[in-house]
Formats: sequence, structure tokens, C-alpha cells
Amino acid sequence: MATILPSPPRVGMVSLGCPKALVDSERILTKLRADGYQMSPDYAGADVVLVNTCGFLDSAKEESLEAIGEAIAENGRVVVTGCMGNQADVIRARFPSVLAVTGPQQYDAVVAAVHEAAPPVPNAYLDLVPSANVGPGIKLTPRHYSYLKISEGCNHRCAFCIIPSIRGDLVSRRPDAILREAEKLVAAGTKELLVISQDTSAYGVDLKFAAWPWKPRNAEPIPNEPTSVRAHMTDLARELGRLRTPEGETPWVRLHYVYPYPHVDSVIPLMAEGLVLPYLDIPFQHASPKILKAMRRPANEAKVLERIAAWRRECPDIAIRSSFVVGFPGETEADFDYLLQWLEEAQLDRVGAFRFEPVQGAAANALPDPVPEEVKEERYAQVMELTARISADKLTAKVGRTIDVLIDAVDAEEGGATGRSKADAPEIDGEVHLRDAGHLSPGDIARVVIEESDEHDLFGALA
Repeated sequence: MATILPSPPRVGMVSLGCPKALVDSERILTKLRADGYQMSPDYAGADVVLVNTCGFLDSAKEESLEAIGEAIAENGRVVVTGCMGNQADVIRARFPSVLAVTGPQQYDAVVAAVHEAAPPVPNAYLDLVPSANVGPGIKLTPRHYSYLKISEGCNHRCAFCIIPSIRGDLVSRRPDAILREAEKLVAAGTKELLVISQDTSAYGVDLKFAAWPWKPRNAEPIPNEPTSVRAHMTDLARELGRLRTPEGETPWVRLHYVYPYPHVDSVIPLMAEGLVLPYLDIPFQHASPKILKAMRRPANEAKVLERIAAWRRECPDIAIRSSFVVGFPGETEADFDYLLQWLEEAQLDRVGAFRFEPVQGAAANALPDPVPEEVKEERYAQVMELTARISADKLTAKVGRTIDVLIDAVDAEEGGATGRSKADAPEIDGEVHLRDAGHLSPGDIARVVIEESDEHDLFGALA
């Protein structure tokens, strides 16, 4: 007689915000899957819906509230977690029917809330699911790239930011734990590791850069190489670059959210050696010394330009992406002109810009001389126009070159494919569009001849 298994409860997930929040969502779903839950791709099939919120800006909070409202309207049984979970009173005032509200990184609390809302079904067959500590767990990204979170929180107190009040001070993970996770991800098919945190270059400060035993199992042995690794950005990047895919290839390692500390200079040789992608994501935020001081950011912008030039001398292919805030309180025309001149000289490869937006609890809200909204819009447009021209010139210079491209999507019917170069992070940078490439698969790394370009993307064919 056939054994009829009970139907396990199903969980839907809406994940908002940055990649760090996406990693939180993956961890929550991995634990729930280990507890026997199934995932639902839609509201209708879910016994409970999780909404992982973002609370960085007021506009992000409003988006989170809209997502909660949609989940309640479509399903009715909603558990809220994430950065906006710290404002449970705001959420409950608008949506009193939410089942539970938990804050960021409160994995046990949110799992407990799901257990209460939709209790797991004990079953000897379903309970044989491996625990959340085995394998890479559930991923919300494509198989071929993965976000690797190395720390939580931040020690900085930037005037426009409330992240420390939401996620706390810096708490770094042990390097051996990070590397074991990376090993599992690479063994499971990850071709690109995207290293993320709130401040990647501060990694290990709280651990006093202590060392832990580590001898990677799938890396090439190096004579006289130490069998331990420090909790330090440089050491971690080097060890990540020594990992190998099942095919014996070096995975791409991309560094995000790097604060320009002096020791960042020591990562550039790793890029020149090919252990780490020649890519730095550094949120400079502004260039005017006066505005940087008001933001509580480092204000030695001339030194930064010298360092960028030195990085390019050592690693000519390095791509630098950054983000800037326009319309910060007290920003004059002179401050903004200074920023435009700095951008012209820096010639950054990828730039994002944001109009200053007051955030509840941020110190910048109390600063004098707010910038009118129409002026913010004008300055935003000028920054985007300038940086688009710089980007177009830089991409034009790549026409005729042959580069590596990691394939993200394939249109077999049309015969084309879309991927990214080493200078492009997923979803925030440009893409490389290929013709006559319908036989490729996502995760392939192809050699591509660049034939055309525009302001943001490249176009080419297989070499």
C-alpha cells in the first residue's frame, strides 16, 4: 500500500531592498525548507507570505508598506521582517492584521513566526531534508552567481544614513566560515561570488584581524603557504580567488561596498594577478570637502584621485563604480560644480546618483540650508548626463577588443544571449549583448569580440 505523504505548508516570499537583504531572505528560506516547508511562487498557493522590507529611505519604506498591503490583499496571512521591522508600530498602525513583525537578522524570530502561522507537518519522510548547514542552501539568484555576505552592520555614522541604528555596529563573520560557504557555492555551480557587506574594507576590524585555520580543499597547493587565514579583506579576497570550480576554473570574485581605506591599495595586485575581478564598488557620495565633512565622510578627495590613478597604473583594466548624493543640505552651486569637475577628472566607469532624501532618524535632517527639490532634479540630471558621456567614451574604447563575458540569459529562438563583462555587476551595471549565441547556456564564460557600444552596454559576437 502506497504511503500518502501529508502536504507540507507553503511559504511565499517578497524580498525588497539591497543584496544584503536578499541574502537574509535566502537564509530564512533555507531554514524553512530544512523544516519541511515548500516554497510558493505566488500568493494563491502560499499558507503564509513573508515580506522582507527595506527601511533605508522614506521612499523605500513606502515601497515596503505597499508590498505588505498587496500581500495582505492577495493572501491575508503575512509575516513582516527586515529593516523596516524596527518600526513595528508604523506597520501595525497601517496593517493591524499582520501576523508578526521582526527586525533585520532575526532569523530565529521570523522562522518561529512562520511556524506559528503555518505549523510544520511532522513526517518521517519530509523531516529527512538536510539541515540548513548542509550545502549552499536556497538561492534567490541564478545558479551561476551568488552573493556572499561577510559581515553585518557598520561602525560609521554618516549623517544621511540610519543603517547602524537598524543593523547595529560591524559584526564580521569568521573567515573560515565564509570560505566554507564559498566553497559550497562554487561546488554547486556558482561562477561569480559577489562579496557584500555594509563596509567590506572594514571586514575583520571587530575580530582584531585574528587568524583561523584554513586549508582549502579544492585550491592548488602553494609551497610554504600558511594554513590559516586572517579576518582581513585582503586575505579573504586572496583565498576566494584560489577556489576552483568543478571544471578547474577560477570563479569571478567581485568586491562591493568598499570604503577607501589605505589598505584597499593592497587588493589591487590581486586584481592584476587575476585572483579578484578588476572591479571596485566605492560609494564616494560627493567630492566637495565641505559637503563630505557635513556628511561625516572622508574629505581628502585630491588624495582619492591620486589613488585612482595609481590603481589604474597597476591594473589598467580596473573598473570603478560609485554613487553620489546631490542636493545634500548646504550644497551650493560651487559645491556642485566641484563635484562635476571631480567626476570629469576621475573618469569613473559606472556612476549612480541619488537626490538627497530625508530619512527619519538621520542626523542630516537637522542641517540648515535645504536644497529645493527642483534644484535637486537639475543637478541629478547634470550628473547623469556627464557620467553617461564618460561611460559612452569608455565603452567605445572597448570596441574591437576581445573580452570574457559571463552569460546570464539566452534566447534560443532569436539566437542571441546576454551577459556581463568583468566590469559589470548584475542588475546595477551594463550588459553585453551577443548575436549568434543561442547555443550557449547561463553560466558559460564566453570569449567575445566587441563590435559596438552605447552609453551603458556593449554588443558583440563570439570570438
